Amino acid sequence: MTLREALTVAAAQLASDEHLRATATRDAELLLLHILQVPRVTLIAHPDDELSASQRTAYEDSIGRRLNHEPVQYITGQQEFYGLTLKVTPAVLIPRPETEHLVEAVLKLLPANKPLRIADIGTGSGAIAIALATHLPQAIITALDISTEALAIATTNAREHNLADRIRFLQSDLLSALDHEAETFDAIVSNPPYIAETDRATLHPQVRDHEPATALFAGKTGLDIYRRLIPQAHNALKPDGLLALEIGHDQQDAIASLLQTWHNLSFINDLQQIPRVALAQRPATPSRR
Repeated sequence: MTLREALTVAAAQLASDEHLRATATRDAELLLLHILQVPRVTLIAHPDDELSASQRTAYEDSIGRRLNHEPVQYITGQQEFYGLTLKVTPAVLIPRPETEHLVEAVLKLLPANKPLRIADIGTGSGAIAIALATHLPQAIITALDISTEALAIATTNAREHNLADRIRFLQSDLLSALDHEAETFDAIVSNPPYIAETDRATLHPQVRDHEPATALFAGKTGLDIYRRLIPQAHNALKPDGLLALEIGHDQQDAIASLLQTWHNLSFINDLQQIPRVALAQRPATPSRR
């Protein structure tokens, strides 16, 4: 079977599934490139090359996994985020382009030439922490996650990008593992779970059935983590410290209410003009909610 024939057959198989139809050709190509371990230009230039028996078996297996709605990123074991290649497994949420808006917003607000202390809550694959450490060369980042499996992936990614000396990984339920009297931060950043349990059935099966539920769902309204995280962040931030949160669809008003005592609250839209990032500063005065 030639590369062209294999790609045509695989794309048709994927397109037969209504959940996979929109990305069938792209997914078939990405998985073939992963099996061949060649750049796309090679596939374009040599479409009549033959697949070996082992390559054909591996490709058919990967297409079978995709037909079971397993995300392409888990099959290939990697995902691009903010120009970085990261290892991903079913232990971590797959980094999304929407989260790049969060990183970009933080980088615009924080000085690159100062020794900042930053916390990344719910680090998952380490995507946010690694992107910030890459672009803030004097920053020291504490990346926290409740999952030991996620922390293992994040640690591997930090080492791959030569950042293990500037990112500390801690197992923690939000900020609970930290001593806020001894350690405060210039910025706290998080892409927490924010999907309402009532929306579970509406999710694409590749998300609902394969990505970690603890990284997706946050109670009946999707706000449970924000309600816990925002007061903890208030205690852990320095006066005027930055809190940057990714938020879900239709959550702007609820987040604004939770941050009503904070200063300089603002929201940033994603490319679909949906409010996606909430930014606020801890008041300089020591008032507590």
